[in-house]
Amino acid sequence: MLLTISGSSCSGKTTTVRACGPIDGLVWHDFDEIGVPSDADLVWRQRSLEAWIRRALRYQDDGLDMLLTGQSPLGEVLACPSAPALDGIAACLLDVDDEVRRQRLTRRDPGRWDARATERFIGWAQWQRGHAADPSHRPEAIMNGAWDQMRWTLPDSWSVPVIDTTGRTVAQSAAEVRRWIDRHRQPANQDIA
Repeated sequence: MLLTISGSSCSGKTTTVRACGPIDGLVWHDFDEIGVPSDADLVWRQRSLEAWIRRALRYQDDGLDMLLTGQSPLGEVLACPSAPALDGIAACLLDVDDEVRRQRLTRRDPGRWDARATERFIGWAQWQRGHAADPSHRPEAIMNGAWDQMRWTLPDSWSVPVIDTTGRTVAQSAAEVRRWIDRHRQPANQDIA
């Protein structure tokens, strides 16, 4: 099974998942650990996502589930060529208030992001909120200029819960993420959700 936690930069994905601690039978990876080239674009992200899904399939063959944190929303995950071979897919969005995201970006990477770049992170976060609620929300954001191997379809069911880290401690956010993980790793729940 593949579990994905997406969210725009500084939503707390890495910090929150680290705070969950080790979980039996679950391997965690951050999308960016493969390295992100300076010219990374939509096609690069989608091709890399396909590589991550193939890795999840290798874990699946070994009886393990994989948790992937990154920027890729559920619509992209489902469109990857190898996604249908997964035993199950579950996705959630980790989010934070836009002003808090601005503050976190400044603290994490002082002087790195100008106002325009920061607003792109905010815009991506806003788009992800819309996509989490509705898979048909502005599909051009992930489809225009997409990798030509993607298989775009609207799913029969759609559930992308949003975990908001605004005003919460890391422990509180991690507890909610852990509940989400545990709920979706139950054998009866291993469908696309």
